Amino acid sequence: MKIERLSQDKIRIFLTFDDLSERGIQKEEMWQEIPKVYDLFTEMMDQAYSELGFDATGPLAVEVFALPAQGMVVIVTRGKYDHHFSSLSEEDMPDEIYEMEVTLDQSDTIVYVFQDFEVLIEASHMLKELVDGAGKLYHYMDKWFLYFDPEELNSEKLPAVIAMLAEFGESSSVTEAVLEEYGKKVMPQQAVEVICTHFQRQR
Repeated sequence: MKIERLSQDKIRIFLTFDDLSERGIQKEEMWQEIPKVYDLFTEMMDQAYSELGFDATGPLAVEVFALPAQGMVVIVTRGKYDHHFSSLSEEDMPDEIYEMEVTLDQSDTIVYVFQDFEVLIEASHMLKELVDGAGKLYHYMDKWFLYFDPEELNSEKLPAVIAMLAEFGESSSVTEAVLEEYGKKVMPQQAVEVICTHFQRQR
C-alpha cells in the first residue's frame, strides 16, 4: 500500500492485488459497503494520518480506479465539515465521520515508471517485439513514465508485456491526464521503437 499527498485535501492510495487478497477482498467488492472494505478504508486513513498527517474527519469523496494487472488506485478528497457539526467543539466531534461518496472507474491504461533511462533502454529492447511500436514516453518528477493504451497492444501478448515492464520498472498510479498537464511528453508515439532506434543496449 502506497500513499501520497496530491494536495492539502486530497491523497492517492495505490493498492496492489496482493494488498486486497491479504484482506480477503475481491476487486469487485471495493465499492460495496461491507465490513472488510470499511476496515480496509479505516486502515488506509490511519496510515494516511500517520504518514502524511492527513485528517480524514469530515465528508470524503472516494474515487476508485481499477488498473489492469496492476491493482487499484483510491483517490480520497476531504470536504468541509458539514454544517451540522460546525457548532461542535473538536472534543464533541464524532470520532469517524466517513460520509463517503464512492465512485468507480475502470482504467485500461498501463503506466510504468523508470528511475534510470539506461534501464528504460534495456526494457525497450526487450519489449520491442511485443508492443508493435506502441507507447508514449513522459518525463515527470525526474522520472521516466512509459504509457500504453492496451487497445494498441496484442491482447495475447499483454501478459508478457506486463511481466517485462514489471521486471524493469514499477507500476504507477499516475494518470495520463497528470502526465499531460504536469509532465513533459518526450515521445508522443511509438516510444519503444524510437528508443530502440536511437539508443543501443548497454549490456
